[in-house]
Amino acid sequence: MPLSAYLIVSGMLFAIGAFGVLARRNPLVMFMSIELMLNAVNLSFMAFASFLDSVEGWIFVFLVLTVAAAEVVVGLAIIVSIFRSRTSIDVDELNSLKG
Repeated sequence: MPLSAYLIVSGMLFAIGAFGVLARRNPLVMFMSIELMLNAVNLSFMAFASFLDSVEGWIFVFLVLTVAAAEVVVGLAIIVSIFRSRTSIDVDELNSLKG
């Protein structure tokens, strides 16, 4: 398959993820959309690594997956603590994280 096919799919996945972050108010859906965007970036890294015969794409993918796992753990912990104190996790109603 040509490189452009992978990049088109990656761009479409990133656009779907960006729409999910901007349009939804549920933080769980927002986190899933962010994960979709990160996986779209990973797909483009792997496509370029395969096209250029380099290992740097693999290294970046490993780094992005590590950051994504940490983001999920911290984000879910924040969501659970907010849900325990407020019984609602609507993003529009959250102002408890303001300084």
